Amino acid sequence: MSTPESSSHHNPIAAIFKQSCRYLGRPKDTRVYWRRVRRRDFLLHLGAIVIGALAAAGAILFRTLIDFFQTLFWPHGATFFDKVTVSPWWLLLLVPFFGGLVAGPVITFFVPEAKGPGVPEVILSVVKQQSYIRHRVTFLKAAVTSLLIGCGASVGREGPIVQIGASVGSSLARLWKLPLDLRRICLACGAAAGIAATFNAPLAGTLFAIEVILFDLEVAYITTIIIAAITASKLSRLFWGDFQTFHHGHFVVSHHAEIGMYLVLGLLSGLVAILFVRSIFALDRLFFCLRLPEWTKPALGGLLLGVLGLYSPYALGVGYESVNMALDGSMTLQIAFLVFFTKIVATSLCIGSGMSGGIFAPSLVLGAVTGTAFGFGLNALFPLLGLHWSVTPANYALAGMGAIVAGTTLAPITAILTIFELTMSYSIILPLMAACIVSAMIVRRFYGYSAYEKKLLDRGVNIVRGHDVGVLRNLIVRDFMTREFESLSLKDTFFDVLGRVCRSKEPQYVVLDDEERLVGVVTLRDISPYLGDFHENKDALTAKDIMSSEVVTLTENADLEDALNIFEQHRVSFVPVVSQHFTDHVIGTLKKDDVLSAYKTWVIKDGFLSCG
Repeated sequence: MSTPESSSHHNPIAAIFKQSCRYLGRPKDTRVYWRRVRRRDFLLHLGAIVIGALAAAGAILFRTLIDFFQTLFWPHGATFFDKVTVSPWWLLLLVPFFGGLVAGPVITFFVPEAKGPGVPEVILSVVKQQSYIRHRVTFLKAAVTSLLIGCGASVGREGPIVQIGASVGSSLARLWKLPLDLRRICLACGAAAGIAATFNAPLAGTLFAIEVILFDLEVAYITTIIIAAITASKLSRLFWGDFQTFHHGHFVVSHHAEIGMYLVLGLLSGLVAILFVRSIFALDRLFFCLRLPEWTKPALGGLLLGVLGLYSPYALGVGYESVNMALDGSMTLQIAFLVFFTKIVATSLCIGSGMSGGIFAPSLVLGAVTGTAFGFGLNALFPLLGLHWSVTPANYALAGMGAIVAGTTLAPITAILTIFELTMSYSIILPLMAACIVSAMIVRRFYGYSAYEKKLLDRGVNIVRGHDVGVLRNLIVRDFMTREFESLSLKDTFFDVLGRVCRSKEPQYVVLDDEERLVGVVTLRDISPYLGDFHENKDALTAKDIMSSEVVTLTENADLEDALNIFEQHRVSFVPVVSQHFTDHVIGTLKKDDVLSAYKTWVIKDGFLSCG
């Protein structure tokens, strides 16, 4: 009579369940198992509510600080554009310069992660740093970025809010001592909550976390992220009311053939997105080449921004006043072109000089003016073609906003949901999809990377290769290396080496000098050429004569992606692992089979976690 234990060998479902119990510490009693699953899900959802609430509080505090600094430095006027317009010329020069002068040392010496948009750093923490973000990022990022935006920096507040929310999620996950996969989810909850609180758009926040931050996600955890986003959106409504970020009219597609025009707008928007991203990184390289202390570069960028602001006040600030002008139809073609060129230069100056701030809002501004100009162009073109059509430039401004965001972030679904939640008009969906998808396709085809991917690529991190690589990035060499290894001395004779080979199961050995420092490796491949003349070589040769002195090593803190790349590039089956501080001191070895086994084990474990 078969027992449950023996029948599992013949029943694949039972075998899988048994294996999942071993990986996750689940009991074999299914009732106890599901009770634990329900308890875990309840606690995770409760944690999502806490993260969403704190991320919303961070967003509210951040926005409050921006308003405080804008009122402090620009005391006159109703809107920020009015404040800048009525201010004297010397204030336009000094305030952005002062903001950069204060923010530069803080960013350089205390929180380098705050430099730039913030989203690339969140992605980097997921793929390379086990979802770890330092606690100080939450406070210093908010303080520095609010000061810069308050002083007129042409950057967005959405990227910093994403980083602030992600920092909240990461900090709480570490406080709760959660495993790696749940730390990723907590970080994503914070990022989604930040976007949801900013735009009053929980769906857009959720999609942003999934499409931009995580790249891959177990379906079971989507609910957790949605809970955090809804919590943050609800709290922001309690504080600000049921607010609208942008004011727009009713969106109407006047003719079916107009969908073709939105496809053309998507193509144009993709080219504009490429120009925008290239401009940012061109200025970034230019400032990098300047022989100035890093902490002074934001001040220089602020001074140049002030000079640009003397020519065009539209260059300063987040730019939402320009967006509302485009959406209510009060923007002229001349102003659209002026905003277009000055906004590209202003944002490139700010990001390139090392200021803290995002590119989401500048992308919305560029999309609004690009769509407006395109709408004016169509109204001028149709009579020349003998067509009696007329379009509303504000509609194209709205679609252009989504299209530029889709191009710069390569996250078209997020862009579509963001604009849809801002309008709540179903009639915009088809034109918006046409523009956003084409824009993302153009950028991917002719440039290849989003602004976030390009930022990380310049730092040597390629995040475009998918889930498999992401798994290996989260696994550290020291957790999978073998600490007991075979070693040889430089003075060991060939006879001694063969004796060691016969007594050991290992096919490879590290060679150490008299001070226990790594000097080479010996494998069976190194030994085999000398076996034919064994009697002549057994006492004449030493380990020094037969070893390979060109040794490839790994540090204990390297990840398994780096290890796998070394195995593939150098065609070796094992690598000595050295100390992080003493690179000639061997503390273990790592085999290629260990990497593949670790990957296989982690994927199976991850799969069961998602099923649970």
